[in-house]
Amino acid sequence: MSVVFCPVASGSNGNSVYIGSKETRVLIDAGLSGIRIEKGLESLASPACKLDAIFITHEHNDHIQGAGILSRRHNIPLYATEKTWQRIERHNMIGKIKPENKKTVCHGQACRIKDIELVPFSIPHDAADPVGYKIFVEDYKISVATDIGEPTDEIKESIADSHVILLESNHDMEMLQRGRYPQKLKDRVMGKRGHLSNVNAGLMLAEIMSSRTKYVYLGHLSEENNRPLIAMDTVRTILQEKKIRVGCDVMLMLAERGYVSQAVRL
Repeated sequence: MSVVFCPVASGSNGNSVYIGSKETRVLIDAGLSGIRIEKGLESLASPACKLDAIFITHEHNDHIQGAGILSRRHNIPLYATEKTWQRIERHNMIGKIKPENKKTVCHGQACRIKDIELVPFSIPHDAADPVGYKIFVEDYKISVATDIGEPTDEIKESIADSHVILLESNHDMEMLQRGRYPQKLKDRVMGKRGHLSNVNAGLMLAEIMSSRTKYVYLGHLSEENNRPLIAMDTVRTILQEKKIRVGCDVMLMLAERGYVSQAVRL
């Protein structure tokens, strides 16, 4: 067991995912305070000072809040698309970064950090140039895809055949429609550049699931318009209707909002 995957936090208050191998330690996003991320990594026996890189999916604060301070404090390179960097720098979102720690990734092009290879893919969301990441390490494939307005063929193709998937399961449609959000915000969440519902998460998983997929985390749950049990039950029901046995064929897990989730070790 030499590959570790663990959400440090996942939700509208902050997102960060840790992936560690024999040689490499990276984060996907750093949307919590630097202190919270450091404490989360310490609980995994992987201190922030040992990080090799932080990969950013997009520039919203719940994905970049701690990126600048971690980079400055521990001299960590930050990776993002060119358009995301332009938005971050235009609005001075993370403070000054050393030029040598500002790295650019491109859609579909692999970026190798020692023994881990990361490939960004496009996702529909209301940001400058949002991406998910598929990660290859040893013989394993891991995928991280949140903040998804709608399922697309590119997302499905990108995350298919992954051993571990972190997929957004943001809201229960009925809770959202009946909830206290103003209609404009409801329309944004439900829109094609908003967030993925529990039902759409389940349907997409049922479509792309293969015998290689052993662990699925449901992430980025809305505190206002979702509940962990509702998300889990909705997705579980859809998978089981497609003859996918949860707990046997695949382990369905929750990426916790406020604290470090259960880690998967491959």
